[in-house]
Amino acid sequence: MSTLFISDLHLQDSRPEVQQWLLDFLKGAASEAQALYILGDLFEYWIGDDALSPMARELARETARLNAAGIPCHFLHGNRDFLLGEEYAARAGLRLLPEEIVVDLYGLPTLLLHGDTLCTDDLEYQAFRQLSRDPAWQTAVLAQSVENRLRMAQEARDASMKHTGSATMDIMDVNPDAVSAAFQRHGVRRMIHGHTHRPAVHRHDLADGSVGERIVLADWDRNGSYLQVSADGARSGDL
Repeated sequence: MSTLFISDLHLQDSRPEVQQWLLDFLKGAASEAQALYILGDLFEYWIGDDALSPMARELARETARLNAAGIPCHFLHGNRDFLLGEEYAARAGLRLLPEEIVVDLYGLPTLLLHGDTLCTDDLEYQAFRQLSRDPAWQTAVLAQSVENRLRMAQEARDASMKHTGSATMDIMDVNPDAVSAAFQRHGVRRMIHGHTHRPAVHRHDLADGSVGERIVLADWDRNGSYLQVSADGARSGDL
């Protein structure tokens, strides 16, 4: 048996091929897994559990099916879908996770996170992140009409694209000190995250003299991708 990890699908109506990759994955590899973890940015944006797209409804049916079959589906919020709430999670059979969590993967404690908290050099984004995780801010946003929320999401996407295009590559990647602090804070030797869209396996010298492993998940731009972790180790797979 194995545990599967995905992130950064950025589901949106303009890219139906990504939706089909995901449905094929849920009906295929995920149906044979021990558990599934979605580490954020499943959707390009999320404006509330009361404004579900047809894809969100179909996805909920598939993840609920997996959960009913004894395959738990875990969800960790990303920087795009942080408003996904308990109502949709219950509908989809998703188990909502905190932004950082350590899980035991076949005897090896592993830190799971989206990855945006590691990009501490991006001060503009970190300021927005702090604001957008404020419960009062979220309540105020969700009180807006669906039309207003959709407009806000589109404006946020445009601003994000502009910021990404003007920021340096170093700023958009993780900060080494933030990575080291996360390893030390949780006392682990492996972490898995997404967000940066730079899939790789990195080695880090830790404070206790050991070597930590940081696995970065791929985004679903050119194809679907997942990480498979078992007692034999970790390997990536493409759809």
